[in-house]
Amino acid sequence: MSQTDSVAIQRARAAESRTVSAARDAINGKVKGIRALLPFLGPAFIASIAYVDPGNFATNIQSGASFGYKMLWVIVLANLMAMLLQNMSAKLGIATGRSLPEVCRDHMPKWLTYGMWVVSELAAMATDLAEFLGATLALNLLAGIPMLYATIIVGIVTYLILMLEKFGFRPLEKFIAAFAVLIGLCYLVETVISKPDLGLIAYHSVTPWLGNKESIILAVGVIGATVMPHAIYLHSSLTQNRIVPRNDMEKLKIQKFSTKEIMIAMTLAGFVNLAMMYMAASVFHNSGNSHIADLTTAYHTLTPLLGSAAASVFLISLLASGVSSSVVGTMAGQVIMQGFVGFTIPLWIRRLVTMLPTFIIVAMGVDPTRTLVISQVVLSIVLPCPIIALIYFTQKKELMGVLTNKPITTILSTIFAIVILGLNCWLIVQTFLG
Repeated sequence: MSQTDSVAIQRARAAESRTVSAARDAINGKVKGIRALLPFLGPAFIASIAYVDPGNFATNIQSGASFGYKMLWVIVLANLMAMLLQNMSAKLGIATGRSLPEVCRDHMPKWLTYGMWVVSELAAMATDLAEFLGATLALNLLAGIPMLYATIIVGIVTYLILMLEKFGFRPLEKFIAAFAVLIGLCYLVETVISKPDLGLIAYHSVTPWLGNKESIILAVGVIGATVMPHAIYLHSSLTQNRIVPRNDMEKLKIQKFSTKEIMIAMTLAGFVNLAMMYMAASVFHNSGNSHIADLTTAYHTLTPLLGSAAASVFLISLLASGVSSSVVGTMAGQVIMQGFVGFTIPLWIRRLVTMLPTFIIVAMGVDPTRTLVISQVVLSIVLPCPIIALIYFTQKKELMGVLTNKPITTILSTIFAIVILGLNCWLIVQTFLG
């Protein structure tokens, strides 16, 4: 390690200590308001990036172009699911000092633990595929860089960002939070430019509608793209040792701050997802371009409809989404492996392995957007595994103590799990039996 790195790490550790100290002041009531919340901001913003990854772009834009505003309610439902589940995951880490995969390894049979690990690794690979493809495609369209070279550049950039972890949790949290804010700003601009119908947004955000088989496949994809298995695993890891509670009272206070952060971060993610879909509804569906089914066509269609500035903002948000979510996906992969089976591999090896499917797809010339949509359906099918495990463990008094789920939390999360399982079963039956 160079002397420069050593100094940087020492400074990062000092900054981390200041964050922990500020959090202690907030817990003890020495500071109030937004200043009290600031040291707790970070974990939920990292997790929220998984909810605005390129898979969301693909499913939301295709849904908006095909069915207009009618599927906005799916995003609202998925975002409510996400808020509850991420809060439960964060709570598990605070209560136990263990991540969800670690708790599974501690309390489940070995055969089940290994089975969940395999399924979760496949989900992580599907996630990384979506994120890498999105960032690669954005770089290709934005700068004209060939897809294969763009894939290499994205791989290098994400690896360098991941190296921030050696400087403690705060630099990476700030970096990812900045990406989340950038994506939000991009879609604020897109909202102003596209001029969507606010009345239709309000109506269809709360009015359920399911039409034909294609709309339900997209609904499953939207849920798979929004409620992410790897984010549920990761959030418990981000909170388990960040601010370590010294007693039950501190657990309750830390959880309250965590809940506030989750509401802020997930509201931002929810706005971005809604904006993706209502922008597509306003611009594509209402102009007769309901055939838009891929991101490349969406970009090229945006240019004549809204101008080059809107198209460029769209690509900037896609690139920011792909790079940041790929970083988060790699972090989650490490948490999944270490938690379920108790060992890790060097970060560069995981980065390389998870890049391979993207290289293969790019080299074969497979349609990137169709691959993104299919990957999100795969994620939705895998999703019940972490949800069921999370519900099971967070309602156990002997494990969670003062942070045990209230009955209403268990009931709501169980309903969400049943909804997801029901949609998945319908999808499987329709796919194989027509």
